[in-house]
Amino acid sequence: MSKSEHNGPIGRFTDELDTPVFVIGVVVATAAVLAFILRPETASGYMSGVNDFLWTAAGWWYLLVMFLAVVFVAFLIFGPWGNIKLGAEDETPEFSFPAYFSMLYSAGIAAGIVFWGPAEAVFHYDTTPPLIGAESQSAAAAAGAIQYTFFHWGISAWTAFVVMALPIAYYAHRYDAPLRISTIIAPWVGLDNLDSPLAKLIDSLAVFGTIGGVATTVGLVGSQFLVGVEWTTGASVGDFGTIFVITGLTVAFTLSVALGIKKGIRRISYFNMVLFALLTVVTFVLGPTTYIMSVGTEAFGAYVNQFVTMSFYTGSAETAGGDVSEWVGGWTVFYWAWWFSWTPFVGLFIARISRGRTVRQVAATGVLASTGVTIPWFATMGGSAIFLQNTGQADILSVIGELGEAGSGYPLFEALPLGIFLTVLFLVLVTTFLVTSADSSTLALGMLTTGGSEEPSTINRVIWGFLIGALASLLMVTGGVDALQQAAIITGGPFAVIVLLAVAAMVVSFGDLQPLFLRDEDDASLPSLEIDSSERDTVDSSDD
Repeated sequence: MSKSEHNGPIGRFTDELDTPVFVIGVVVATAAVLAFILRPETASGYMSGVNDFLWTAAGWWYLLVMFLAVVFVAFLIFGPWGNIKLGAEDETPEFSFPAYFSMLYSAGIAAGIVFWGPAEAVFHYDTTPPLIGAESQSAAAAAGAIQYTFFHWGISAWTAFVVMALPIAYYAHRYDAPLRISTIIAPWVGLDNLDSPLAKLIDSLAVFGTIGGVATTVGLVGSQFLVGVEWTTGASVGDFGTIFVITGLTVAFTLSVALGIKKGIRRISYFNMVLFALLTVVTFVLGPTTYIMSVGTEAFGAYVNQFVTMSFYTGSAETAGGDVSEWVGGWTVFYWAWWFSWTPFVGLFIARISRGRTVRQVAATGVLASTGVTIPWFATMGGSAIFLQNTGQADILSVIGELGEAGSGYPLFEALPLGIFLTVLFLVLVTTFLVTSADSSTLALGMLTTGGSEEPSTINRVIWGFLIGALASLLMVTGGVDALQQAAIITGGPFAVIVLLAVAAMVVSFGDLQPLFLRDEDDASLPSLEIDSSERDTVDSSDD
């Protein structure tokens, strides 16, 4: 009997820990929680100052890195490296495609999609993006508003996750490297040196970024759930209610992740995608179908034609001193930073479930297929919101002014036939997408703080679930959506650099299919790519 078995769950928890990374992560998260409890105004002031500096002085950096990542992923999809297998050459994928796509999409930006789907386009319709330059609430403003939702939630967003996932999956599934972010430096330091101080620093940054990114999502979508409760019951939740409800959601996703990928995350992901598709189709059919198709088609064409321009637009021509405009900082830079802050856990999660697939399959599924599902959602929700606002059937902008962006979906669905039914579906979707995104991130934090364990202990996951939930609720109480956006921009900054490092790792490794640390050695030194099926989980095809 091993020591961990003898000591039970506590023994397993202590034995598996990567102590430096775990301690740094817990200390940072706990310090943030205590700061917002003891000195909320001071903590908010410091966070606002750092945020303002980043979006005015470094906004161009976020834009440049994201565009370079998009170009590189396009090369992976259409170039020769797309055939590289993430595992043994004769290995089949661990998960069926429906299961794989459902988990990938649900764990990615899906929770945010539910939050911003009904809100962003109608917001841009009223406050027109500077690049569009149209009169507020005009026909041109409508198309431009949806165009920008496609841009913010399309291929750029998904690209960042794929770039982080691929080198980790390559080394983990071909060379048995640990499933952690520091694995991306393996081409230069070798697999035997992934416990170096540099590796610990990278993994600690990954924990830092994940905490901020996930707390942002839990807070945003939790606020949408709270507004929904207030909208349907007429009762005010208050600060205590906010903490109580988000704590409840935290318990839900912690229980889900404790069940593991196959019993918890995969099954909820299937449910998410069915409900997501149902709500999209029903809203499209019951809503202004012709208008959705017309404005959506025009917006998609503009998105394709102006993609490069939008990718490099900083708004410097509209502001003195060459600073990034407030609009670009508050929207595009915020989103790019948010996606970068999500790359550690989404990249790890995608890497974890991608065994047996090729680089092209992961890149195409993660970017093209995910964008292909996202665009109809934003066209339908954004087009419906703008149409109902313009025709006076629903005053969504007034609700946003009173309740914030979190309240936008409820007047939209209420104005359509079967409004109560759609509102209930929307509330359920908010909850399940939040649970799936949060539990996959908690799993990733467990992997990061245990040296790459594919199944971290339940105690580890519960600790991270509690800390994320606590931070999200406190950010909501003390600063609301603005505080959450600031947290995402701050924690996403370091990972813009790590994303470029991941690109460099693939260039070095895929160039001749032999990493630097193996190139001057005999072929016999290459690790065996034969993987003993008893050493990894297999999936009963009947469950897929």
